[in-house]
Amino acid sequence: MMNTELIEIAGLSVELVRKRIKNLHIGVYPPSGRVRVAAPPAVSEDAVRVAIVTRLGWIKKKQREFEGQARQPERQYISGETHFVFGRPLRLLVRPTATKRCLIRSDAPERLTMLVPEGATTDQKARWLAAWYRGQLKERSAPRIAKWADRLGLPLPWWGIKQMRTKWGSFNPDKGLVWINLDLAKKPLPALDYVILHEIAHFVSPRHDSLFVSVLDRNMPGWRQIRADLNALPLSTPVGSRGLACQPYHG
Repeated sequence: MMNTELIEIAGLSVELVRKRIKNLHIGVYPPSGRVRVAAPPAVSEDAVRVAIVTRLGWIKKKQREFEGQARQPERQYISGETHFVFGRPLRLLVRPTATKRCLIRSDAPERLTMLVPEGATTDQKARWLAAWYRGQLKERSAPRIAKWADRLGLPLPWWGIKQMRTKWGSFNPDKGLVWINLDLAKKPLPALDYVILHEIAHFVSPRHDSLFVSVLDRNMPGWRQIRADLNALPLSTPVGSRGLACQPYHG
């Protein structure tokens, strides 16, 4: 069970989360540079304050990086906009249709076509496109999850896709569950491979320790550059969406 509170430390608003872990962990999260500390119940608030002050330079540096990171403008889902599909920039073409259904297809090398009902709102088009992205990401994630689980000699995990504001992926070793950020449908495929390997490698080691890093180094020697390229890409404006849980892939 977790307890969360907000405390002020050195002029920072810090989210302090108490949970059953061994070590204190400090995180700085995009897009606003939110500071979060996860700490065991036995660690005093004074110890938390000392840890924050000790790492204040690093925290400020990360916040400056997030401030300078590019962000995509808010989408209107109208013809002429550029939308990215696995790193490819596609020009959006929106066409009205007499039916009540929406049809989306990437029917040309540089074009993404949306056939939408007359009078469709911006919010409706956003949700339809998010659902389409989810299907595309599911299709490309399934074989990659199977590949990396097999490569590491691990059972095939349960996995799902959902919108996440601060992480590209996450894992739950107790439930054997991996989550993938929906926004990866817009990023280059090497980034998707890296995130999936990263999360599955956590079943080998739950921490970012030398064992974890050795798994990445052995299986994807260029992972550091892929991670840097991914983190340099524009952040998207999140679209409200529910996670889509998937059965283990056996195809």
